[in-house]
This record gives sequence, C-alpha cells and structure tokens, in this order.
Amino acid sequence: MDLAEKVYNEVIKWDKFSLNTIGKQLVRSIDSVAVNLSEGFGRYHFKERKHFTYYSRGSLYESKTWITKARNRGLFDETKYLYLIKSIDDLGVRLKNFIHSIGSSGRTTRQ
Repeated sequence: MDLAEKVYNEVIKWDKFSLNTIGKQLVRSIDSVAVNLSEGFGRYHFKERKHFTYYSRGSLYESKTWITKARNRGLFDETKYLYLIKSIDDLGVRLKNFIHSIGSSGRTTRQ
C-alpha cells in the first residue's frame, strides 16, 4: 500500500494528458496489488487465496510496465524510476515466496 501511495502522489502532479493516459492505468494497476491480496485473504478456500495472490503479482508487473512507459516518456526521472522498479522487484520476490507458502489449508506454512 505504501508504494501505491508514493506512485499516486507523483502521478497526481502530471499534466492532464499524461494523467488520463498513463497515469490512470498506473494508479489502477498499483492499487490492485494490495486490493487483490486483501480479497484473497477474505476468501474461504486456499485455492482462491492463491488465485488472488497471482492476480496481485500480475498487477505488480503490469505496474512495472506502466512505470517504464512513464520513464520513457519523461514523466519519471531516472532516480525515481530506479527506486520504483527496485521496490516492485522486492515486492515480486515477497509475493512469490508468499504464494509458495500458502498450503492446502489456506494458512501460510510459516507460523
């Protein structure tokens, strides 16, 4: 959620055209990361939890593409871009590990 707030606070400063093209897509995809995790957590069956975690990971990598497009179009400077990409890569590893930790009961295997 923290990363989504950081992205939002940057995107909201963009000009109207950039906001309406890349900005809205980026904010939707980065917000979807936490939302899908939450929805999966609220599901009854472990397979649904895992399914929504995969959606979350997909949204994370969609966000990576939007951030790259924004950098390519001069909307993020290199420093901000590298920070966001590193954050996404770190979250991607965490999500992968979380997906693998979801056991057949829906609980994580680590207690």
